[in-house]
Amino acid sequence: MSSTAALELWDRIARDAIAESPLWGDALRPEAERELEPVFSTLAEERFALGLETIYEGYLVHYGTPRLFAAADQDTALLLGDYLYAHGLVRIAEVGSVEAVADLAELISLCAQLRADSAPGDGAAWAASAALLGAGELGEARLALRDRGNAAPLTALAEAHAGGALDQALAAHDRRLR
Repeated sequence: MSSTAALELWDRIARDAIAESPLWGDALRPEAERELEPVFSTLAEERFALGLETIYEGYLVHYGTPRLFAAADQDTALLLGDYLYAHGLVRIAEVGSVEAVADLAELISLCAQLRADSAPGDGAAWAASAALLGAGELGEARLALRDRGNAAPLTALAEAHAGGALDQALAAHDRRLR
């Protein structure tokens, strides 16, 4: 993704949030404090970048250090994260397929379970999901993580399909989590 396209991505997420609710506008960090670092969209097809980073920002609002937002309190953070999840899924539906939306809905559910259980593996889930979004190849690997706590199949899929950007994406993800 070009630097111009990346800037447009962040501007669009911010503009749409402001248009949706003054509450989301109030939660935006000042421009000078925004951290415009794409994480998992670097592993996906470019058409999925906006939706994927919107959903990931929602995940960070819930569980980490967001790049664009700083919610005033936990209630606002919960609502803002849910808004970003929903808005990102709409964006994926507009450019993708039902399978891509289903993959991301499964990812959100799986990661919520992992966080509730204080279990590892969310980075592998995000990476494999981004790299194989809509391909229909994640089911068994997700089940291995969900049911047995085994992230190895998702890691293997991510390594096989994400290319050289995988290590950088996982390191950025680790830096953003609380």
